[in-house]
Amino acid sequence: MNTANGRARPECAVNTAVNSPADPVNTGRRPGHGDDGGKKPSAAVRLVALARERYTFVISTDGRPYAVAIDGPNLALPLRGRAGLRQRLARLYADTFEGDVASQSALADAMTVLEGIAEDGDPVPVHLRVGGDPAGRIVLDLGTADGRAVTISGGDGWHVVDRSPTLFRRSGAMAPMPTPILDGDGLAKLHSLLNMDESTFRQLVAWLVAAWIPTIPHPVLTFKGEQGTGKSKTAQMVVNLIDPSPASKRSQPRDIKAWSAQAFNSWALCLDNISTIPPWLSDTLCKAVTGDGIVDRALYTDDDVVVLSFRRVLAMTTIDAGALAGDLAERLLMLDLQLIEEDRRRTEEELDATFEAVRPAVLGALCELLACVLAILPTVRLDSMPRMADFARILAAIDQVQGWQTLDAYLATSANVAGDALEGDPFGNAVAALVEEAGTWQGTAAQLLEQLPPPGGFRPPGWPKDATRAGGRLKRLAPLLRSIGITVDDTQRSRDRHRHKLLILTRTDPADEPASAPPQDPLWPDVAPIGNGGTVPDQH
Repeated sequence: MNTANGRARPECAVNTAVNSPADPVNTGRRPGHGDDGGKKPSAAVRLVALARERYTFVISTDGRPYAVAIDGPNLALPLRGRAGLRQRLARLYADTFEGDVASQSALADAMTVLEGIAEDGDPVPVHLRVGGDPAGRIVLDLGTADGRAVTISGGDGWHVVDRSPTLFRRSGAMAPMPTPILDGDGLAKLHSLLNMDESTFRQLVAWLVAAWIPTIPHPVLTFKGEQGTGKSKTAQMVVNLIDPSPASKRSQPRDIKAWSAQAFNSWALCLDNISTIPPWLSDTLCKAVTGDGIVDRALYTDDDVVVLSFRRVLAMTTIDAGALAGDLAERLLMLDLQLIEEDRRRTEEELDATFEAVRPAVLGALCELLACVLAILPTVRLDSMPRMADFARILAAIDQVQGWQTLDAYLATSANVAGDALEGDPFGNAVAALVEEAGTWQGTAAQLLEQLPPPGGFRPPGWPKDATRAGGRLKRLAPLLRSIGITVDDTQRSRDRHRHKLLILTRTDPADEPASAPPQDPLWPDVAPIGNGGTVPDQH
């Protein structure tokens, strides 16, 4: 297996698809000296000339203009904003034309021209922290000022290159990561910092490896445990392995706009100390796992929009898994942490120092394992496809490479998480109890609400207020109910003139066959299917 050599590979040294320079302004004279009677060009003209001599300009696939240094790191600089081209160009102008400072209006005019230049070309992909290159390799941005990166592939191993073959952007939420090295057993060094058993740790390693594969959905890594199990510190170390940040742990966002800004600027995010998740956030996290796009009005315009598109790697810490909604629960990798005994506790300063010391070796071990996984992944086939099928294939590949049983452990844990989430939902728990007792239940959403009065006579939070909400809530609970052997069928309608939608809840046996035939409801002696859901005798 190839290891890091600290030198750029010749074939990776340049990115000709992105960095072919536009025709530079080359007049044969020092910038700022015109030939029209000695009249000096305007500051905006000189700014554009300086920029075109040193940068090429591209437009990203989400419509954002960037500048890329011709002789420098393969990094996409935003034209405006903090640490963007505007600030660099203002300093360059002052250094070039001593005693002259570009005005704000000149800089604004220059940026408008450069944006137009960027839009002349076809859109190009611009990645954040992790991306792919035309050769099919995974490229990891180390986040350093010199633009070094790590390339990882199944056929060629992993290498540290001086210049990334993939165009990356940076954000203020990113921090540099150390150069990976092979130094002893990096995975064992990581395990020594964490209070989890061997099976749990192996699932964590699989998640870390998968986190650098940008083309698949990643389950939300969720650390569960009582107070004193070190959930927050563990989450911080894990996130800082795959995407270091000055703010590796985040509070729960207040709305979707705050969330989108965070998610757009970080490859990996951790929401710390989650107790309850509102429905909008649960849906948003689910979409961020599989790929999300948020459209918002562009600043200073009436009808233009900007698009934030991303697929992210997410982590959470929580005490109660029952607080998680059904759709989100199916997308979790739940890891239980063990209680840390008082004689085994370490100070945060000691943990941080140890983590920094072992981090290069841990990163090297993860890169090595990822290369091995990529080598055999095309041959991996699963007998059945669970909800997070792409991640399950990664687990199966790791099991082949390491001789582990992470896939079986993940599937068993997922079933437990679904059960915990259902137990934490009063309405879902009541529905499950009703079907367990009856075997099969059939009726309208209004009848279901009537048959399931709120526990204690008081409607708990989340309990449906009317039939419409009850039908919608049951639809959201269907995956969790199915995980415990209860199917939800809402494809039937009554044969009367009202054509009421009917709900058929059926308990299934281990072979996934109905436990009993649906009883005939006296109110609806015959039901009609919605669409092509089947046929029933007409009522005469």
